[in-house]
Amino acid sequence: MANYLLGIDVGSSSVKASLVNVDTGKCAASAFFPEKEAPITALKVGWAEQDPEMWWTNFKLSLQKCMNDSGVKGDEIQAIGISYQMHGLVCVDKDKKVLRPAIIWCDSRAVPYGEKAFKEIGEDRCLSHLLNSPGNFTAAKLAWVKENEPDLYNKIYKFMLPGDYMAMRLSGEINTTISGLSEGILWDFKEQKPADMLLDYYGFDKSLIPDIVPTFSVQCQLSKAAAEELGLKEGTPISYRAGDQPNNAVSLNVFNPGEIASTAGTSGVVYGVLGDVNYDPKSRVNTFAHANYTKDLTRLGVLLCINGTGILNAWVKRTVAPEGIGYAEMNDLAAQVPIGSEGVVITPFGNGAERVLENREIGSSINGINFNRHTKAHIIRAAQEGIVFSFCYGIEVMQQMGMKINNIHAGKANMFLSPLFRDTLAGVSGATIELYDTDGSVGAAKGAGIGAGIYKDNNEAFATLEKLDVIAPDTSKQNAYREAYNRWKQVLENQIKAN
Repeated sequence: MANYLLGIDVGSSSVKASLVNVDTGKCAASAFFPEKEAPITALKVGWAEQDPEMWWTNFKLSLQKCMNDSGVKGDEIQAIGISYQMHGLVCVDKDKKVLRPAIIWCDSRAVPYGEKAFKEIGEDRCLSHLLNSPGNFTAAKLAWVKENEPDLYNKIYKFMLPGDYMAMRLSGEINTTISGLSEGILWDFKEQKPADMLLDYYGFDKSLIPDIVPTFSVQCQLSKAAAEELGLKEGTPISYRAGDQPNNAVSLNVFNPGEIASTAGTSGVVYGVLGDVNYDPKSRVNTFAHANYTKDLTRLGVLLCINGTGILNAWVKRTVAPEGIGYAEMNDLAAQVPIGSEGVVITPFGNGAERVLENREIGSSINGINFNRHTKAHIIRAAQEGIVFSFCYGIEVMQQMGMKINNIHAGKANMFLSPLFRDTLAGVSGATIELYDTDGSVGAAKGAGIGAGIYKDNNEAFATLEKLDVIAPDTSKQNAYREAYNRWKQVLENQIKAN
């Protein structure tokens, strides 16, 4: 009988499940539901809510398809791991019933509550203890509920993150992790305990915080009721839980200082591991406890997010590129243009306010067009370069915090399918890029293997991680890349001054 690990990835678009063979490390089956994007309810502008029951229903459908497709039996699954959309808020009563729809990561109603706390507690005090502004994170969302739904707030027994909710549905137990509390801005890194100063400021009772368990550990076990509902084995350990960005890093075997994980889909993320407690005084990047953070081991995840990444590339394909061509043909066109796009500069900030720009919303722009010289190919290349340069602009903030950028690990997907994008990122950052075949649900499954003691450590768990490509910086082109980046940066800084 083969043994398997189950990974669950609770996104806002879908819930994905994967079954990973313990011995080979290979994915035996994956499935996600719904097949079209899951609905997000917005009763008012800026709101975003989902019913947690929908996550559970989509997980059940995904698991069933995995088991049907692979023939894996419930008693062959040895451990369960969970990845989840970060910063959400789920509230339950003493009977573990959900009191209201979850307020998810992209809901912005709590911004004023976080900003007010940041000013009134004191920016220096917040940053030195919490490493972030309370912003629009889970604590601020709970403050909104407390003020606007007081009767409901008084019924809350525990508040949870989306991954905590899934673990509760699996086990009947309510707990959370230090990493999870930190993403809600509820962990005090200086005191190494829940953030009393924020709890006191908002008037939250400390009993609302779930019990804290290690990220990699047997956090709880599959209950009899859930086992019967899912066709799994009662007592199966739930042994790993992390937010989607820390988990993406785990999936790419990024655990130690100097290691970087990156994604470049609709938005782009650079997530680096820092070995010392530090923060950006301007809050242009966020700092959370990484999945392997403990009170004895400082491992922080520094998160840079650029909103206008793949969405810019898609806009260019839709509105600029010759009709009917795909992304691969776009890349071929762009490759015909030299580094720096012969003076065309595009800033990719047309998808809302950008944290790396101190929450400014400057919009995207195309600069330096010469009507007698430039073509569609120049704009296509300048768009990709602009996306890379925005990454590097944020990476400079991370370097100022003491982070070394040696290797960037990424899945071979989305923008990382573009040779031009990869070469430019390696050339400007000076980092070697390694591309892997993995995803969040597979990473969560392997995380569960570590937490349950099936694998002795991350190196054993990810020994079979398939490296698809390695892109080293081309030193002969380094000056050209640097000149193009500096020109782009000057345009951006002029825009910031004018904004």
